[in-house]
Amino acid sequence: MGVIYDKIQELKKKEQEILQMGGEAALAKRREKGKLNARERLELLFDKGSFRELDMFVTHRCTNFGMEKKQIPADGVVTGHGRVDGRIVFSYAQDFTARAGSLGEMQAKKICKVMDMAMKAGAPIIGMNDSGGARIQEGIDALSGYGEIFFRNSAASGVIPQISAIMGPTAGGAVYSPAMTDFIFMVKESSYMFITGPNVIKAVTGEEITFEDLGGAMAHNEKSGVAQFACDSDEDCILQIKKLLSFLPSNNMEDPPLAVPSDDPGRMDQSLDAIIPDNPNQSYDIKDVISSIVDDGDYFEPHQYFAKNIVICFARLNGRPIGIIANQPNNMAGCLDINASDKATRFIRFCDGFNIPMLTIADVPGYLPGSDQEWGGIIRHGAKLLWCYSEATVPKLLLITRKDYGGSYIAMCSRHLGADMAFAWPSAEIAVMGAEGAANIIHAREIKGAEDPVSMRKEKIDEYNEQFSNPYCAAARGYVDAVIRPAETRPRLIDALEALATKREIRPAKKHGNIPV
Repeated sequence: MGVIYDKIQELKKKEQEILQMGGEAALAKRREKGKLNARERLELLFDKGSFRELDMFVTHRCTNFGMEKKQIPADGVVTGHGRVDGRIVFSYAQDFTARAGSLGEMQAKKICKVMDMAMKAGAPIIGMNDSGGARIQEGIDALSGYGEIFFRNSAASGVIPQISAIMGPTAGGAVYSPAMTDFIFMVKESSYMFITGPNVIKAVTGEEITFEDLGGAMAHNEKSGVAQFACDSDEDCILQIKKLLSFLPSNNMEDPPLAVPSDDPGRMDQSLDAIIPDNPNQSYDIKDVISSIVDDGDYFEPHQYFAKNIVICFARLNGRPIGIIANQPNNMAGCLDINASDKATRFIRFCDGFNIPMLTIADVPGYLPGSDQEWGGIIRHGAKLLWCYSEATVPKLLLITRKDYGGSYIAMCSRHLGADMAFAWPSAEIAVMGAEGAANIIHAREIKGAEDPVSMRKEKIDEYNEQFSNPYCAAARGYVDAVIRPAETRPRLIDALEALATKREIRPAKKHGNIPV
């Protein structure tokens, strides 16, 4: 058949050897655990037949500790590009069956190369992490590889979306690359992240803790806030990543993708007229408001287990992607605290970096009081919220549903921080503080000296409510653009978003600000 035929057969043989990954025994072991292998994960992520592998034949060049005799297919990572819902995406997936997916010099070069390509192409990069960590036999070369990846994470931040899927072990230095990306997905009961593992912790501190409790999906979704999503399986993880991508532009120079509207932009919802309880101390679920307003009631929520007193989510209004930041009255009364400030801040910066308009829904009585909050730096953390709303130049809409008091009124995207259009329901209370506290301070002497202090106090509370605990004082100053019926919220927001679609805002030139981290 000729020389060329022989060479093609040789190519096929080499490809087949690499496609066997760590061997059938290792692959079978993973299947028993319900885990997909690296190539199956990529196949599920990308549109059928669109994935193109790069650097399949890269091999390590370590000669220490007998490594010259070890073959590591694809050097433990599969890299390449393809299409997700028709759009170009770059990705890498570590292969735990090949030397535990450990990162050495050449694996790092493969990852760096695909990251560089994503930057040049202006396309998202998705990393699927499943690795035993640094390849110890390669020493400083492995550490160098991590550093090169971290540098690229920083350079790509705010330029292209970076998404990390933790689908197995990720420990030590390996955790920092995911932490520098925009979103982290973890798989329950099969992935974990930590700097030092349970064995080291026990040796140093005597504390005994399991892998899952220390760094599992729920630990990082509920407690640390390091991860934004906790998924039920590898398949669920990848499907959620694809849903996230559907809201995002490919890079910071593009607008987010429009969807064909399937919900009437003029739709009214009469139930919103009755959603605010008569008793100001009673709560309601802000997610009911969100689902009523957005297209088809569909929203996608990062960080649903962390800092539940504030909700962040992606949704659409008449087909346009938006980011929503909303106080949650049924959790800690919607107070702002350290974790809520951090959660909202990072989301605001992401939306602004990728041209996603924002809707803020405010029902907030104030900042959470207490020594733990003060000593934990609520001033510093709370200042991030002020900073990032002020810094953001995308269209910013504000809806005030009920309480909006004091410094937290300013912090939740008030006109003073650059809200482009501010709406309030008739139930809105925009004031320095609640009526009871205000009356006790302003009329302390009168109440104390009255014949009937209880009646006098009630009279002054009612007087303050009538004068200030409403949206009309703010509207009279132009701080609220319109007081609207709750039922008409959706069409009013859609009209505002359409009007602001071509918004342009320029800030003073500078290298970067010094955010209060």
